[in-house]
Amino acid sequence: MPRPEECRYTKEHEWIFREGELLVVGVSDFAQSELGEIVYVDLKPSGQTLTAGDELGTIESVKAVAEVYAPVRGEVVEVNAGLVDTPEAINEDPMGAGWLVKMRPESADAFEGLMDHATYASYLDSAQ
Repeated sequence: MPRPEECRYTKEHEWIFREGELLVVGVSDFAQSELGEIVYVDLKPSGQTLTAGDELGTIESVKAVAEVYAPVRGEVVEVNAGLVDTPEAINEDPMGAGWLVKMRPESADAFEGLMDHATYASYLDSAQ
């Protein structure tokens, strides 16, 4: 399980963690707390190539439905199938059991262009 300071972030509140040549993608603790109780997750299947900003899937809570976006251009190589039966894992452990997908980025340095933890924390402070 990554620590927040090991991740990169998007303005749409996805976290990204480098795991070898793959990137693990999830939603931040801030995002899951804003959504409230998560009841359903629908993600793009493995094998899809997405561009940064493409919809990766949706997360439905008792309050709203939120889109999740691909943080980088790359191929979805694994989807967290456990979320089908236990979508609440995103609320309980957003940076662990609640991860969404693993992607193979088209560019090895795509990760570096995303916000680091300190920049994301400043972004959250300025947005409130």
